[in-house]
Amino acid sequence: MSTKWAWFMFGSFVGSLAAVVLSGMLALLCSRSMIKWIVGRFTKRLMSNPYESNIWEIVTAMTRISPITVVENSIRAASGAVIERPFGSPRKFLHFEGLVFSPAQLSTLPTEQDVEIDTTTVIGPKAQKPLVLRIPILAAGMGYGVGLSEKVKIAIAKGTAKAGTSTNTGEGGFLPEERQNAKYLIIQYNSGHWSKSPEILKQADAIEIRFGQGALAGTASVLQAADLEGRASEIMQVQNEEITVIPSRHKDISSPQDLKQVVERLRQLTGGVPIGVKICASAVLEHDLEIAIQAGVDFISLDGGQAGTKGGAPILEDDFGLPTIYALSRATRYLRQRGVKDSISLLTGGAYSQPGECLKAIALGADGVYMGTSLLWAMTHDQVMKTIPWEPPTQLAYYTGIMQEKFNEEEAAIYLENFLHSFTDEMKLAISALGKRALREVNSDDMVALDAWTSHVTKVKLAYEPWEKPETNPHG
Repeated sequence: MSTKWAWFMFGSFVGSLAAVVLSGMLALLCSRSMIKWIVGRFTKRLMSNPYESNIWEIVTAMTRISPITVVENSIRAASGAVIERPFGSPRKFLHFEGLVFSPAQLSTLPTEQDVEIDTTTVIGPKAQKPLVLRIPILAAGMGYGVGLSEKVKIAIAKGTAKAGTSTNTGEGGFLPEERQNAKYLIIQYNSGHWSKSPEILKQADAIEIRFGQGALAGTASVLQAADLEGRASEIMQVQNEEITVIPSRHKDISSPQDLKQVVERLRQLTGGVPIGVKICASAVLEHDLEIAIQAGVDFISLDGGQAGTKGGAPILEDDFGLPTIYALSRATRYLRQRGVKDSISLLTGGAYSQPGECLKAIALGADGVYMGTSLLWAMTHDQVMKTIPWEPPTQLAYYTGIMQEKFNEEEAAIYLENFLHSFTDEMKLAISALGKRALREVNSDDMVALDAWTSHVTKVKLAYEPWEKPETNPHG
């Protein structure tokens, strides 16, 4: 009986397998024929129908107007209001691709492999309490409530602390947990009325007086009550208000002399931590820089036109502000002409995403580099899979994000720490390839420009021109 049962089971298995294989073959044959028929019909219509009834008109139309513009115009049509685009402008400006480093070979030897490269960065070297960072990469100002959730802000504080660098409060409310977890905290003195009490400001390792940023210029921001529900409204002291406005101007600053008074007041209040200003780069950049110099600032944070934000009007992101490399080059030259480059630190921000870009910026004269969007992408890492394909990753990080509770701050802090270590190690490798031993030794003479326009903007020597040995005095 058992033998018959075994044969029965074997026969059933073979029969089932044969049925599956046969069904699969039939399905394949049918699907191939069906696909061929569908493709044939579609191709015939594509090649025969007049344009007014041909789907190909979408392709030709989008060669005149980009898909980005088509979608944004549709959003404008649906909302009837100013739209806000996250992460900054998709426009391509002159950036750092036209610069390359000159490797040390024979005339200058590469640094020995066992030499530790010093990446120490000092913000406000002449301040009573300079801000000394282990690395030159700083987390940009991204506000709690007005942008990011509590979990994300805490994760940034933890990750930057482990890496030995600073984070920035941005325009949002002062989050006590951010201060508790951050090793170094730059408090942004914004144009709103919140987070300006002496008790809060005294907790800063540096204070940044914000006037503008690359993605928003110097415009006001308006937040609806629904955007600040919960703890953020309490911290910012805007409970029960229908709208919250971050003004375009500071109430206590309407003249250069007012700025000087605010700088001095904040310096005395905080016991001498670095006091700086944050501005976006305009055509009259040198005039703006001069006002900051006269006010006695310890650092200047300069945002290029490619900088990102939580959401900005496309016209401000695409059509306002000098590109980052223009702004940085002009600012460096002016500070040197004024003889203050060694006493006023220059921080740069706007579309930095690679170690090479950051090191080139430092070679051009920056003392530190602000990064925002790239840090967010790095720290969320594979957590974005919690949102896509049905929701954008911003829903995981924003204060109003519908999936913010799924964000794991401990994982994000580890990812951010890893990212900053990896980023800095690549920069160290490049410094050793230049034959240098410290970040502060890198300068524009370590680079050449691949095209005349980049050379003209940065004043870096062209790569296709031969190097000329500087003349020496034969008598010493």
